[in-house]
Amino acid sequence: MQNTKARGRILYLCHAGLVAALYVVLTVAVGAIGLSGGAIQLRVSEALCVLVAFMPAAIPGLAVGCLVANLITGCLWQDVLFGTLATLIGALFGRLLRKHAYLIPLPTVVANTVIVPLVLAYVYHAPEGIGFLMLTVGVGEILSAYVLGLALLFALRRHGRRLFGERV
Repeated sequence: MQNTKARGRILYLCHAGLVAALYVVLTVAVGAIGLSGGAIQLRVSEALCVLVAFMPAAIPGLAVGCLVANLITGCLWQDVLFGTLATLIGALFGRLLRKHAYLIPLPTVVANTVIVPLVLAYVYHAPEGIGFLMLTVGVGEILSAYVLGLALLFALRRHGRRLFGERV
């Protein structure tokens, strides 16, 4: 019995670590071409928000991945803190909506559309207005979390047996 519990914890940590690593790699790679920061941003790593439908370990994985990615890319501490909080909020509420595929990315979109523009305006003193920042960040989140995220979700559902050992 104890081996099963230990194995479960190790598997949970491995899943969380893999999600975090994927988030960091995607953020840094897209950031290298200038798309994952600033007023107009397309953080492709936000597509991973749908992984909460398959595994609860994606919740800390996404949060840690966001934290590390924001540290690596040189964000100010307020951005690291509130950006990670936005990702964590999106992941937690996305997990609650896992039975409704088309709603899973919604909390991620909403949390980031509200929190990130405030960080851009008040921490980085972005000259654009908060409304414009909400529009640009929101569009980026819709493209990342909804368009790419739902494509990932449905691909994983279709090929889940090979990836997760069972149909998801």
